[in-house]
Amino acid sequence: MTSAAGFVLADGEGEQLAFSEAEFLVKASADTTGGAFTVIEERDPLDTPRHVHAHEDELFIVLEGDHVFEIGDREFTGGPGAVVFGPRGVPHAHRRVVPRTGRFLTLTSPAGFERFLRELAAAEAADEPQAEAYARVAETYGIAWG
Repeated sequence: MTSAAGFVLADGEGEQLAFSEAEFLVKASADTTGGAFTVIEERDPLDTPRHVHAHEDELFIVLEGDHVFEIGDREFTGGPGAVVFGPRGVPHAHRRVVPRTGRFLTLTSPAGFERFLRELAAAEAADEPQAEAYARVAETYGIAWG
């Protein structure tokens, strides 16, 4: 980890990434936090199927809407203000009670998860088939689906 300078981003500011009809704002990255953590806002989100992270813990903070999180064999429902923790190595999934609604922040530690999203956005921009891109990028970043 390296030292990082302080910064502020207003609502709606951040590095914009989009793929699979979803929109993300990288609010804090490995570069801006000295490798400590990443924060990503899912602004126009899709549901996320069951998967496992080998490298990151995830903390979800619900901003808008009602969401259902599956962590291991438990299910948690939360609305605005809810905080849900998904430890690395534990299968988890996420869905919205009302499809395509709601926003939340995802904090991952250690930092670097934004690279996964950047590569998916770049693959889509390059017209790489979605299934191939997900498989390739997920393997690179230690994410197993299913």
